[in-house]
Amino acid sequence: MATSSPAAPVPVSPAKAWISAFRPRTLPLALASIMAGGFLAASHGQFRGSVVGLAALTTILLQILSNLANDYGDSQNGADSVHREGPQRAVQSGAITPAQMKKGMGLFGALSLLSGLLLLWVALGAAGAWVFLAFFVLGLSAIWAAVNYTAGSKPYGYAGLGDLSVFVFFGLVGVCGTYFLQAGTLPLPVLLPAAALGCFATAVLNVNNIRDIRSDALAGKITIPVRLGPQRARSYHVVLLTAGLVCAVAYVLLTYRSAWQWLFLLSAPLLVRNALAVWQRQDSMQLDPLLKQMALTTLVFTLLFGLGQVL
Repeated sequence: MATSSPAAPVPVSPAKAWISAFRPRTLPLALASIMAGGFLAASHGQFRGSVVGLAALTTILLQILSNLANDYGDSQNGADSVHREGPQRAVQSGAITPAQMKKGMGLFGALSLLSGLLLLWVALGAAGAWVFLAFFVLGLSAIWAAVNYTAGSKPYGYAGLGDLSVFVFFGLVGVCGTYFLQAGTLPLPVLLPAAALGCFATAVLNVNNIRDIRSDALAGKITIPVRLGPQRARSYHVVLLTAGLVCAVAYVLLTYRSAWQWLFLLSAPLLVRNALAVWQRQDSMQLDPLLKQMALTTLVFTLLFGLGQVL
């Protein structure tokens, strides 16, 4: 009896391969902290559109750099294998060669640096050399973190430090940095919404890591879910969502001016829905849609929280 051979993969155009490698669905989440910093500055009469625009551009470039480095690093370190439950990556599928991906990483690393320098110049000018230097070092740290999450000789994502990096850069640095570059000061309460965004961004990563727990463990990528196990990782997810909401509530209580500030509570049912779905869905592929849902929920929270501060 004749047997049919498996169908050959459908060729993908270079443009589509690169756009897919950029992972456009991750970009709104990356912008959430910049939006929050802009809204908070506006609520204090300190909004500067040019600064927020350049911060958004720099963040998008850094996120694309991180996505390319993640694609390259996981393919080289074995996390992108036949055991991976998520969508196939560009280097893994052969649509982009490792050498091409490294060139792409270099390009976006350079663009991130140039955009960051322009941001600092517009925000700070020639004055405040020490502040300029501090933010320049912070920017270099962001580029290093974007590349070395899964790439490099000792990727920190394989040691379970990805959650901390996401919390810091998608929360504290993104919100507080955007606020400071507009206002020149940083009120301590701003740390609370920054922490909230950090918790929600980390929750997105946690869903991704629960989905990939089997392939990550086989590749030696010791993420938080690999360390905790699938059920305790789901409990950790609930803690992240609860902590984010508590931080937002605490900020409003400390800075209360108007009932509009509670507008963000309209996003609470979406957070509950995500928490329940992550808890109930045990099949890895059923978790994939929850990545997008959690990212969009974070964006909805940011818009509602921000509008509540400026109304």
